[in-house]
Amino acid sequence: QVQLVESGGGSVQAGGSLRVSCVVSGPPSRSYAMGWFRQGPGKEREFVAAINWSGGSTRYADSVKGRFTISRDNAKNTVYLQMNSLKPEDTATYYCAARTSPYMDSRRYDFWGQGTQVTVSS
Repeated sequence: QVQLVESGGGSVQAGGSLRVSCVVSGPPSRSYAMGWFRQGPGKEREFVAAINWSGGSTRYADSVKGRFTISRDNAKNTVYLQMNSLKPEDTATYYCAARTSPYMDSRRYDFWGQGTQVTVSS
């Protein structure tokens, strides 16, 4: 069974930066595509970013493009989301997700983490 554990959330002022991490355990994960999603207060969960199995391809939601960077270290079974120029509207619980396919997707994932809270104050 694949398990995902996020860490690195916290509180920051607008314009600041945070990096959240996701450690993947279980069956070998280097063939999995990975994604980050978020759910803000009173909002539906939304796609943030995705990365393919090798890290050679990435995809971003328009709302975070140019500010967020997704990356992965397969030797450490870890996926990262570097968040810069944070805005109050980025406040949300951020979830890591894995899909049993090497290819990215903005919707279909098989395993999910418990989430880590990111709060951005103005």
